[in-house]
Amino acid sequence: MRPSGSCQKRAEAQRLDRESKNRAKDFETRAKKTAETDIQKQKEKLQKKKALVDRESRIEKETQTKEQELQARLQEIGSRDEKVKIAEKKVADLEREALKQADEFKARLEQVSKLTQAEAKKEMVEALTADARTEAARRAQEIEQKAIEEADEKARRTVAVALARFASEFTAERTVTVINLPNEDMKGKIIGREGRNIRALEAACGVDLIVDETPEAVVISSFDPVRREVARKALEKLMEDGRVHPARIEEVIEKVKKDLFKTMKDDGEKAVFELGLHGLHPELIKVLGGLKYRHSLTQNLLQHSAEVGSLAGIMASELGEDVKRARRAGLLHDIGKGIEHTVEGSHAIVGADFAKKHGESDAVVHAIRAHHNEEKPNSVLAFIVQTANILSNSRPGARRGSIDAYVRRMEDLESIGNSFDGVIRTFAVQAGKEMRVLVEASRVTDEQAQMLSYDIARKIEREISHPGQVQVTVVREVRVVEHAR
Repeated sequence: MRPSGSCQKRAEAQRLDRESKNRAKDFETRAKKTAETDIQKQKEKLQKKKALVDRESRIEKETQTKEQELQARLQEIGSRDEKVKIAEKKVADLEREALKQADEFKARLEQVSKLTQAEAKKEMVEALTADARTEAARRAQEIEQKAIEEADEKARRTVAVALARFASEFTAERTVTVINLPNEDMKGKIIGREGRNIRALEAACGVDLIVDETPEAVVISSFDPVRREVARKALEKLMEDGRVHPARIEEVIEKVKKDLFKTMKDDGEKAVFELGLHGLHPELIKVLGGLKYRHSLTQNLLQHSAEVGSLAGIMASELGEDVKRARRAGLLHDIGKGIEHTVEGSHAIVGADFAKKHGESDAVVHAIRAHHNEEKPNSVLAFIVQTANILSNSRPGARRGSIDAYVRRMEDLESIGNSFDGVIRTFAVQAGKEMRVLVEASRVTDEQAQMLSYDIARKIEREISHPGQVQVTVVREVRVVEHAR
C-alpha cells in the first residue's frame, strides 16, 4: 500500500510542478506583453512630444520671418514718406515759381498792352523765338553729349566700312613701295618653290608682297613705313646676291634690321646734336630717328620735329624761358606718332606717357600732352610748343599746299562766321583748324552762343570742303568799365 501512496504523491507533485510552471510561463507572457504595451505607449508619447516641439520651432521661425518682413515694410513705408515729403516740397516750390512767373507774365502783358498791335506781336514773337532757341540749344547739347558717348563705336564701324569699300589714291601712295626688278626671272626667285620664299619674306618683315602682272616690279604694302623700308632693302640685297631661299632671307633681314635701327639711332642723335640737347634716353632717340620714315600730309615728321624744336627754342629765348627745355619739348612733341598702334590713345597722350616712362620732366611731358589740347595747357612752355607746332604746320609749302588756296580758305571761314547776326568779328587760326567767333554779349546769351556755334559748324560742313575737323569757338565776354575821378 505504501508504494502505491508514494506513486500518487509523486504524480501529484509532478502535476503541481507542471501547473506552477505553466502559471509562471503564463505570468511571464502576460508581463512581457504588458511591458511591450507600456513601451509602445511611451514611444507614442515621445513622438507626439517631438512633433509638438518641431511645430513650435517652425511657428517661432515663421513668426520671426513675419516680424522681419514687417520691419522691412515699415522701413520702406518710412522711406516712401520721406520721398513723398520731398516731392511735396518740390511741388510747392514749383507752384511758387509758377505763380511768380504768372505774375511776371501778367506784368509783361500789362506792359505790352500799352504797345500797338504790331509792336506787341513783334515782342511776343521775339520772346517765343528766344525761348525756342534756348530750348533748342539745351536739346542740342543733350543730343551732342549722347552722340559723343556713342561716337567711338560708330566711328570704328564707319572707318572699317570706309576702308573696306574705298581705296583712295593717298592710301595707295602712302602705304606701298615699288621695287623694280632686273628681269622677270627674279619674280620666280622671290616667290620660290610653292611660295616658300615670299611667305618667309612676308613673315619676317611683317608686310605684304604683291607680285602681279606688272612687268619687272614687286609692290611692298604695309601701313608701317619702317617695315616697308626693311623689306625694300632686304629685297635689294637679295637681288644683288642672287641667292634667295628662306634661310638666306632670314639672315639678310636680320642684318638689314640691325643696320636700319642703327641708322635710325644715328638720325635721332643727329637731330638731338643739332639742337644742342643731351641726356635723352636711347629709346627716345631710336623712336625719334624712326620719324624720318613717317610723314604727315607729305611733311617729314623728323624734319618737322626738329623745326618745332628750333622755333620753340627761339620763342623761349625771347620770353626768358628755359631754351633747352623748350627745344627738348618741341623735338619730342610728335614722338607718339613713331610708337606702334598696339598702344592705345592719341599720339599726344601716347607720346607723353612714353616720354615720362623714359625720364622726361613733368614740364616736358605736359607740353607734349597739351600740344593738341588733349590736356589744357597750363604753362608757358606748353603754349610755346603748341605755337611752334602750328607755325611749322601752317608754313606755306610745308605740307605742299597752295598759298592762294590757303588764304582763300581762311577768308571763306571768316566770312561764314561774320554772316551770322550778333557776331563782331571772326578769326580763323591754327591753319584753318579752329575758328574764334567774337559776339556781342548784349545780343547773344550763353544758350544762344551754344546754338550759334552749332549753326556755324553746320554751315561750314555744307559750304566748304575741308580736311579734318574745324573747331568753332564762340567767345562771349561782358566788360564793365568805370573810372574813379
